Amino acid sequence: MKKALCLFLFVLISSLNIAQNSSKEPIHYKKEKKISNVRQLTFGGNNAEAYWSPDGSQLIFQSDNAKWGVGCDQIFTLKVDAPGDSTRKQMISTGNGRTTCSWFMPNGNQFLYASTHQGDLNCPPVPEKKPGHYVWPLYDAFDIYVADLKDGKIIKQLTQSPRYDAEATISPKGDKIVFTSLRNGDLDLYTMNIDGSEVKQITSTLGYDGGATFSPDGTKIVWRASRPTALEDITKYRDLLNQDLVEPSNLEIFIANVDGSDVKQLTRLGNANWSPTFTPDGKGILFCSNYKSNIGFPFNLFTVDIETLKVKQVTFDSEFDSFPMFSPDGSKLVWCSNRNNGRTRDTNIFIADWNK
Repeated sequence: MKKALCLFLFVLISSLNIAQNSSKEPIHYKKEKKISNVRQLTFGGNNAEAYWSPDGSQLIFQSDNAKWGVGCDQIFTLKVDAPGDSTRKQMISTGNGRTTCSWFMPNGNQFLYASTHQGDLNCPPVPEKKPGHYVWPLYDAFDIYVADLKDGKIIKQLTQSPRYDAEATISPKGDKIVFTSLRNGDLDLYTMNIDGSEVKQITSTLGYDGGATFSPDGTKIVWRASRPTALEDITKYRDLLNQDLVEPSNLEIFIANVDGSDVKQLTRLGNANWSPTFTPDGKGILFCSNYKSNIGFPFNLFTVDIETLKVKQVTFDSEFDSFPMFSPDGSKLVWCSNRNNGRTRDTNIFIADWNK
């Protein structure tokens, strides 16, 4: 399969559709009743994890578009109302190392992201691909930074552990950050204050806990998690962690209070369920899944009701839809998709109205 999770989920994405404005393939499928007025914002490269500015006017995202002069993922911004095209967007990361998991700071003038640039100014190596064996690298040089939105100048380094720190998101209340770290030898969730103080570990069960986001009122979090229980699976998981790797092929969606209490498993679907975000009313979770597939693809967007656990399909792509995020007012949805990519490996950013 393909992360995200924050992370490098988009590197696995396959293809669909035809290139910019020349396709007979739709960018909106008839069964997709929950979304309307679909627009494509980028054309070319792997564009992933697009998240909204506090005022809903901009998106911040990561891209490895070689035509934009980058060797691996860097952080860019774009105006939501700008015409969708293939032109280079504004890069706001340093251009060094690999970056991931960007998020606008509450003040609207700064942004949060993870980067490996202090370990090496060059792009870190990608793990060797082996048939039937897909892994994400957990670069130990990843740390979390705050930078100026205009010039990309780093203002503060929030984490300094010798292991992987990334996958950070900010509470709508503007007070806390949740992130994933390997600092204790397992991939667990931590929270810290917006200034990096008072770091607290909030998960401790063996397995990968990552890609967490907050509820609209900032009282809960939702995330993806693996829970190996068989000895063979536990051994494999730990062996990969010792190599700074994780295999994200068996993930389910979990919810809890911000302090990690009252954990509830929302899905038991099998395969990979990830990239969760709360629906605007706080009563459901929109997430990505390939649970209906026997071959890894397609990935589509689904909702799960927090109380009833009922699952409903939202998108009906034949390849890949993921990284959903609602606008601050809940009226629009942004996500990343293989649709209309000219049968390449390109992943692009799409925006639509969310029909309640």
